[in-house]
Amino acid sequence: MTDTWRGRAAAVATLTFDVDAETPILAHGRRYARHAMTMSHQAYGPEVGVPRLLDMLDELGVPATFFVPGWVAEQRPGLAAGIVERGHEVAHHSYSHRAPTSMSKGEERADFERALEVFARQGVEISGHRAAMWEATWFTAELVAEHGLLYDSSLMADDRPYRLSTRSGELVELPVHWSLDDWEQYAFLPQPHIGWMIEEPEKVERMWRGELDAMRHYGCLFNLTSHPFLSGRPARAMALRRLVEYALECGDVEFLRCRDLAVRAGQDAALSPRETRPLSVDANVYPIE
Repeated sequence: MTDTWRGRAAAVATLTFDVDAETPILAHGRRYARHAMTMSHQAYGPEVGVPRLLDMLDELGVPATFFVPGWVAEQRPGLAAGIVERGHEVAHHSYSHRAPTSMSKGEERADFERALEVFARQGVEISGHRAAMWEATWFTAELVAEHGLLYDSSLMADDRPYRLSTRSGELVELPVHWSLDDWEQYAFLPQPHIGWMIEEPEKVERMWRGELDAMRHYGCLFNLTSHPFLSGRPARAMALRRLVEYALECGDVEFLRCRDLAVRAGQDAALSPRETRPLSVDANVYPIE
C-alpha cells in the first residue's frame, strides 16, 4: 500500500538549501570577521549562489526550501522575502548558526526566538526548522512545537518522515543524512580549517543518483541539503541540475517544499511515531563526560 505522505510517487524529493553565509564561520569565532578571503567565500552564497540556484529552479519548474539563519536575513534585508516571491519556502535555521548542543536551554531559546522575530518583522511566514549543523538537543523539537511550527529537519532516525511527540505537542520530522549533504563533498577552508578534499561534481552527482534510485526502490524521502556558497559554484550547480533533470525523467519522483510535505505527512495516520526522550547513560559504564 502506498504511504499517504508519498502520494503516487515512488519517492519524494525535497531540495533544501542552507543559506548560512558567514554564520558558520563566525560561530567558530568572531575573529574570523577580519579574514577578508574567508568572509568573501561565505558571502558568495547569498550574493551569487542563491540567484543562480533560483534561476535554475525556475527553469526546471521545481520548488525548494531555503533554511536561512536569522542573522543572515537581518544582514540582507529582502533576501528571504525575495526567495518567497520566487515560489519557494523560507524556513528557520537558528539566528546565529551556533550549535544548540553548545548552548544552555535559555541560550537556545533566546537564539531560536530571535530568529523568529527577524522573520516576523520581514513578513516571512515560517513553518519549519533545521538546527545549525543538525546538532539538535533533546529540547530542540519541544521548542519547535511550542512555537507552532509544523516540522523539524535535523534528525536521522529514519529515511521517511516520522511523527515526533514532545511535551509541547506533535510535529513532523523530515530526516536528513550526511550522505545527502554537499558540505561533506565540497567544503574546504584553510582558516578555520574545514574539510580535507574537494570532490568532483560528477562523482557527487553519481553518488546522489545512486541514493535517489535506492530511495525510489524503498519508498523514501530524498532530502537533499545543499549550501549556496558550495553548490552555487558553476560546475556544482550544473551537476545539481543534471540530478534534478534525471529525477524528473524518472517520472516517479515528486518534488515538494518541506512545508507542503509536512502538511501531507501530518495527515498520514500510518506515519511512524517517535518520542523525544533523552538517553539515560550509566556513568559507571561510560565515565567520560
